[in-house]
Amino acid sequence: MKTLRPLAIVGLLAIVGYFALKEGSRMASSAEDKQQALAAHNVYFTLHDGSPEAIEKMVAACHKHLTGHEGTVFYAAGPLAADFDRPVNDRGFHVGLHVVFKNKAAHDKYQGHERHLKFIEENKASWKQVRVFDSYVTSGGKS
Repeated sequence: MKTLRPLAIVGLLAIVGYFALKEGSRMASSAEDKQQALAAHNVYFTLHDGSPEAIEKMVAACHKHLTGHEGTVFYAAGPLAADFDRPVNDRGFHVGLHVVFKNKAAHDKYQGHERHLKFIEENKASWKQVRVFDSYVTSGGKS
């Protein structure tokens, strides 16, 4: 029985080591996948002035500064859709910005781009609150 204990311990360590290596390679793959995954950048602006004119001006500023960035797969900006009025709808914003980048690197490049920084500089005084939701996204198939 005493000679089986060291063998059992070695066997257990081998099994733990195997699964640790397997998990480590899966985590590395996951990190690699993140570098290749689409990066969705959703920003919700609440303005000090919620008038239609101020909202229109903000959407126009998004279109002026935030379109056409390298690595953009999808871009859109617009006002809160008031007719979507269910209990689950968050209505605490005036303008939504939605940009999908081909990967995180493209997102990061956009963040430091002079046009993005100019957008912030020109518009931040009008913002009461800004909420940013970034996520890695994949297509679920045909729509």
